[in-house]
Amino acid sequence: MYNPFKRVEEVFVQNIPHIPVLYREVSEAFKDIGEGIIIDCTMGYGGHSSIILEANPHARLIAIDQDQSAIDFSTARLEKYKERVNIKKGRFSSVIKDILQETDKNEIKGILADIGVSSLQLDQKERGFSYESDNLDMRMDKDASLSAEDVVNTYTAAELERVLLEYGELRNYKKLASLIIENRPFFSAKDLSDKLKIHMPTGKKIHPATLLMQAVRIEVNDELGELNSLLKSIQEAKFPHAKIAIISFHSLEDRIVKQAFSSWSKSCICPDEAMRCTCGNNHSLGKIKTKKPVMAKDDELKQNPRSRSAKMRIFETDIL
Repeated sequence: MYNPFKRVEEVFVQNIPHIPVLYREVSEAFKDIGEGIIIDCTMGYGGHSSIILEANPHARLIAIDQDQSAIDFSTARLEKYKERVNIKKGRFSSVIKDILQETDKNEIKGILADIGVSSLQLDQKERGFSYESDNLDMRMDKDASLSAEDVVNTYTAAELERVLLEYGELRNYKKLASLIIENRPFFSAKDLSDKLKIHMPTGKKIHPATLLMQAVRIEVNDELGELNSLLKSIQEAKFPHAKIAIISFHSLEDRIVKQAFSSWSKSCICPDEAMRCTCGNNHSLGKIKTKKPVMAKDDELKQNPRSRSAKMRIFETDIL
């Protein structure tokens, strides 16, 4: 019998830059797809794409990424599957809308999105994502107009406060915004990190500047807006039968996914105060397959520390 897990391990015998998070769990989530199309919304190094293609030898894959460096790398890596792969450049929120217009939704059997910055971007210090970077960029798409340098050096106090509070959930957001304005201009992530890290929360097993960098990065790339747009497109498409797996890395993203899946599972959408159902009680898009988010096992945590924050939630549509 074909064993997708054995093939998954074989894939990673290759000399690859990194192992994608929750690789076994992703393989398990999509192992029974058979024929049809799976969309990898965040291709990156092509790790998850490779897993899916190996576990589903008769399926086709549409892979999306906005980073040309990732596309160049993964085009070469996925060469052996080229007859079954279609790679598209752009933000997944907009590209998926094009895909849904061009593709019979009955053919789409799975959608995977690994939300957030990729290892490809983190590992390249010149991209400005790391707190050790000598520049201040953070653009996932290098052709995008807004950079971290723009946010840090041109935003007003009120705008910086919004970013730090909403995306970093930092209690001392007003003080941090004031410190940024007093000490700017900043031209490197390292300088920004070094100046502010003593004012950041302590006690967690993360770098003191992590939440600050996270907040700026989310603003630069409109990450939560992208996620909300993706979820809206999936909801409106009403796929007859498809698995939706979303991997998030911080509470803001996970909360959005959890709330969306909960909403999708409800058959009755009448207000809580309604005395009786008047909506038709037929609005459910399917079932939540993960009551709690799937997280990395101990051996993966040892092998790949970045997986410690990863949470995957799965929803399966079932619409007649």
